[in-house]
Amino acid sequence: MTDLEKAREFFSNDKYATATTGIEIEAVGENYAKTTLKLDARHMNARGSLMGAVIYTMADFTFAVSTNFGKDYGTVSTVGCINHTAVPKGGTLIAESKLIKDGRTLCFYDIIITDELGTLVAKVSITGTHIYPR
Repeated sequence: MTDLEKAREFFSNDKYATATTGIEIEAVGENYAKTTLKLDARHMNARGSLMGAVIYTMADFTFAVSTNFGKDYGTVSTVGCINHTAVPKGGTLIAESKLIKDGRTLCFYDIIITDELGTLVAKVSITGTHIYPR
């Protein structure tokens, strides 16, 4: 089984991100993840625009995959800051994580979300706390 298959199997237990929202893991590596989401009517708000919570859910899930896959400890997000930059022009969102710093207790990531046309939709900065087994 490849790392990608292992990650998809493990994170399929995150039902909100995978089953409810429909986010898919496309790539995984050390402190890295790439996810995609095909947009449809369930992702829209009452005005027919993309719901901001969908974008944040995608960023938080991408962070979770980046920080938890292949580790013997867990990491949870403690602070998140989202900057919405544009409405997507395409029908698929793509999120990629970038590790900024990984310390003993805290880690810092940027998650860049674009659409398949290259439109920058959001930049999300997340601080995580490592939780070690007792």
